[in-house]
Amino acid sequence: MKLGYVIAWAFFSFAACKKEAPATDRVVYGASYRVNIATDKAFYKPGDKIEFSIDKDLAGSPKVRYKLLNNVIQEVSLTGNTWSWTAPAADFTGYMVEVYDVVDKEEKIYCTIGVDVSSDPARFPRNAFLSEYGAIGNEQIGKVMKQLNRYHMNWVQFQDWEYKHHKPLAGTPESPSEQWIDIASRTNYLTTVKGYIDAAHSYNMKTLSYNLCYGSLSDAASDGVSEEWYAYTDKNHTAKDKFELPKPPFKSDIMFMNPGNKGWQDYIIAANNNLYKVFDFDGYQIDQVGNRNKTLYDYNGNAFDLPTGFKSFINAMKTGAPHKSLVMNAVTQYGQEQIATSPVDFLYSEVWAPDEGYKDLARIIQANNSLSNNKKSTVLAAYMNYNVASNKGYFNTPGVLFTDAVIFAFGASHLELGEHMLGKEYFPNNNLEMKDDLKAAMISYYDFLVGYQNLLRDGGTFNNPVVASADGKIKLNNWPPQSGQVSVIGKSVGNKQVVHLINFATASSFDWRDTNGTQTAPQLISSAKVKVTTEKSVKKVWVASPDVNGGASTQLAFTQSGNETSFTLPSLKYWDMVVMEYE
Repeated sequence: MKLGYVIAWAFFSFAACKKEAPATDRVVYGASYRVNIATDKAFYKPGDKIEFSIDKDLAGSPKVRYKLLNNVIQEVSLTGNTWSWTAPAADFTGYMVEVYDVVDKEEKIYCTIGVDVSSDPARFPRNAFLSEYGAIGNEQIGKVMKQLNRYHMNWVQFQDWEYKHHKPLAGTPESPSEQWIDIASRTNYLTTVKGYIDAAHSYNMKTLSYNLCYGSLSDAASDGVSEEWYAYTDKNHTAKDKFELPKPPFKSDIMFMNPGNKGWQDYIIAANNNLYKVFDFDGYQIDQVGNRNKTLYDYNGNAFDLPTGFKSFINAMKTGAPHKSLVMNAVTQYGQEQIATSPVDFLYSEVWAPDEGYKDLARIIQANNSLSNNKKSTVLAAYMNYNVASNKGYFNTPGVLFTDAVIFAFGASHLELGEHMLGKEYFPNNNLEMKDDLKAAMISYYDFLVGYQNLLRDGGTFNNPVVASADGKIKLNNWPPQSGQVSVIGKSVGNKQVVHLINFATASSFDWRDTNGTQTAPQLISSAKVKVTTEKSVKKVWVASPDVNGGASTQLAFTQSGNETSFTLPSLKYWDMVVMEYE
């Protein structure tokens, strides 16, 4: 949320500008997405019944095959456009499901979809958001949530839905208000918030109520907030630390509390328990605004440490509502060391300067893994095309896909999708739209993240394999990116060597945010001969890419001579994942 409210006022009166025509050239190559496919839930527990549907009947002899990391575990003939499959018994497992046929002796893939079989969504979190709670009907709610389900979003944070930061529920548990004015002077509706929660739960998604850990409004005293709970900028408790907001549209500045103060903790626990009686949220998405860069004092004039207060606050929230999930934003990693060792379900990092390079995304993810002893997954809140989003327009597809490729390859997910894609930290800003190619790619990339989650997000050790071109078609370097080259990210997972190839060969910059929307699309590389040095005996080589056939895997012919394994890479657009399986 860092600085989100400061710039929010600008989005209430957008400057009009002419839109460019959306591009229609698809990023996917091959026959993928001639047919749309969907599942009925965002994730499943082992043994659950999984319902599939496609949007048209298929002629010929179509089949469905269920793959676990390139291994076909079941294949059946397809009749009609709906069918079911029982989730296998293995917990925390991703599958890729492919609908295909053989036409004129060639395999034709109609569509693919990832399936996440996990008893706990915290293992592989995919975090979406909501930001508008006006008089929205069930049809619109259903449309939004159906799309988030297609992206397999298993967590949804309800951003800025609350009445007041210190009193999120308007009214009482016995008589909740039907509507209320939020801090940005928007009218929010009880039926809309409840409708979204119910729709999310119908897809198995977990819902999170967003709020600061230490925010109160100017009228907090009338609601029972004590002067002794605030954070002060002086020892004599005469000046409260606060976050100033333009008025209008905002109805108050945000006054900061001491998150480690027990009185404040007990107060907000009671406030949350009141809202849980009305709204069936599954947990609390806790926010902060980053390093205050000043000494803060409690009411008695004692300096205190905010990150220590964060940990105390999280522990208190868990004690106050043991069955509710907790997630806390580490703005620019501020307080992450304390957050990571607290009872949060997964780690959440909002990325800002100076962490503006692709290499910084990777470093943050790996730092989070280390801080949590590799026990908690990471979601990055990283806002794309930031300057472009100040006006109406479109997201730049290459910028978004390169950033997602890096985040996914290093084992995290990206907070970017809700009613719209995010371009600013003020979530209601919907200035930018996705072009057709990006819409198609987002489906494929999230299918890929789910279908191969056991290689992407389920342990393993990053390494630096020796990968080289055998024909000069491709220039390669181990991570981090270098100008004019394809970056190699290696990872050892069990008896497999994973080699991610991200095509930065013609990238115009290594700025992940693609601030001005100028990142260039990579040139397609076809039939490049590659060799990998390994002392182990290789039994299989296969490749999958979210850019090709919806992420369907393809086994590759290879030769091994001594410690060198050679194969031909069919194509590389943005991102390929090559997997070498050992004997």
